[in-house]
Amino acid sequence: MIEESFRRNCLTCRTDGQSAEETGWADMIETVTSDTIMQAAEIHSESWKESHKAICSPAFLERHTPEYQRAHLEERVAKGARLYMLSVEKPVGIVSVHGSLIENLYILPGEQNKGYGTQLLAFAVQRCVGTPVCWVLNTNDGARRFYESNGFQWTGNRVDRTETLYELEYRLCRI
Repeated sequence: MIEESFRRNCLTCRTDGQSAEETGWADMIETVTSDTIMQAAEIHSESWKESHKAICSPAFLERHTPEYQRAHLEERVAKGARLYMLSVEKPVGIVSVHGSLIENLYILPGEQNKGYGTQLLAFAVQRCVGTPVCWVLNTNDGARRFYESNGFQWTGNRVDRTETLYELEYRLCRI
């Protein structure tokens, strides 16, 4: 079942309409397969821990091992999400798309601020069915700025996780 779910087509596009061939990003974003799921899980684990360290206990962070994140990613794929990985000499980032929902956009901490997140987001936007949306923790100011700078706006919808922690829904308003 998982193996079948990983077999997807791959097409890289940017939000400004340029193709991957025009930007030099061709063949850098690939569908995650059963052979590369552990690499994706390692990116997810390291990046997730870094982005959540200010709001989670050390013990909770340590539970999010690559093996734990692999199970999470496999579950998302089994439910219909398409998972992609960007490699630039080595794997540096991942993103998943399920219908119009963009999730799991993670770039290794040492590889951030190099344009990789923007490329993965543009790729994900092109793979969405309908208007792209994503959910961002209210405490993740960097992610909120990132999505806003790429044309996403908060819809006003939120899901409370605790009294002070909640997720905000963002929707793409321009391409």
